[in-house]
Amino acid sequence: MHLTTVAIDLAKNVFEIAGVDAHGPVVERRRLTRPQLERFLATRDIGRVVMEACGTAHYWGRWLAARDVAVALLPPQYVKAYVRRNKTDRADATALLEASRAADILPVPVKSIEQQALQGLHRVRAA
Repeated sequence: MHLTTVAIDLAKNVFEIAGVDAHGPVVERRRLTRPQLERFLATRDIGRVVMEACGTAHYWGRWLAARDVAVALLPPQYVKAYVRRNKTDRADATALLEASRAADILPVPVKSIEQQALQGLHRVRAA
């Protein structure tokens, strides 16, 4: 099955994913560990991956870009408005899918390792 878009709610150990096909509704939901997520992303035909922009999202963005998968990192403050009920990992993954369809939300570019290191240096100096 070809998933056009997969939303990943990032966490430390367990990741919640929701995938849609060309017809639009969510056709696949999973809760995966880190090794399972790597295997899932490496073996599936995925058009685009959507995540909230954070430090680990840039790592996964680089990992996916190396495998020719389009990546969209959305600003968390805009995704929050699309969470319908209580804030859970499953609800966050669904909200990411909804927010990715909004034309007015611009994705954040994936940062390189050097850019993230420089950003960390600036934050340390500012503190």
